[in-house]
Amino acid sequence: MSKLVLHARRSRSGRSVFYCLLLVVFLAVPACDVGLPPGNQEGPGRRSQTLALSPQQELEAGRIAYSKIMSKYRDRILPGDDPQVKRVRTIAYRIVKAAGIEPLQREINLHVQGYRFEWRVNVIESPQVNAFCLPGGKMAVFTGILRVADNDDQLATVLAHEIAHALAHHSNERVTREESGQVNVILEKAFDRQQESEADHIGLFLMPFAGYDPHEAVRFWQRMGQLSRGGRMPEFLSDHPSSERRMRDMEQWVPKALAAKKAFDEGHIKPAPGR
Repeated sequence: MSKLVLHARRSRSGRSVFYCLLLVVFLAVPACDVGLPPGNQEGPGRRSQTLALSPQQELEAGRIAYSKIMSKYRDRILPGDDPQVKRVRTIAYRIVKAAGIEPLQREINLHVQGYRFEWRVNVIESPQVNAFCLPGGKMAVFTGILRVADNDDQLATVLAHEIAHALAHHSNERVTREESGQVNVILEKAFDRQQESEADHIGLFLMPFAGYDPHEAVRFWQRMGQLSRGGRMPEFLSDHPSSERRMRDMEQWVPKALAAKKAFDEGHIKPAPGR
């Protein structure tokens, strides 16, 4: 492993520890013939997407990484009957249910056939303004971000965005890039912005299908930007670039997401033949 890769990982926020852990897990997970083979496919942004992990490897990597992370925070994991946990899980599972709508998958170009997701959500008592979703659908939400989201719609923004990363196999893609040794800091940052934009786009479309107002997504990211400008960079923004372009993109996507939901409700968007 090159010194460049090691330096790049050490210089980033705690969120990147998850990606570093996934690389370690990838080396430990044996090759498996179950599911589709790794390779090239068209990603959700309709760009070429190269994946090194097979669906089974991706699932196993997420399992191992989640186990290690939950072990680290075991004394701060809130019980399932905690109102905060119930709230987060209700919102998350509504979004997950929406993600299973086949016409919506076609609308946002998701490729999830052949992949297995074991959705699990835990809430960690911590002032960190953070949340993540690992490959295979295992999630953790830090209570710090619950204090930033003004309402359920804004919390749905966070969860839909993180769920979108898992649905789009972004961690798998990042493992592919870093494991190949092709790490260029400038290009990597640009590529991360592309992944973040895809997660924004997917998340916005998931929200109305799950019963949440995508207009609140714009307000939430504006609020996060205000925290950043105030000198308090939330962990959630450390590798989630915020910009005027991001706001413009989201404002353009909101009416399209609502129109897609309206068309689906009216029966204009139907499942593919044979489904």
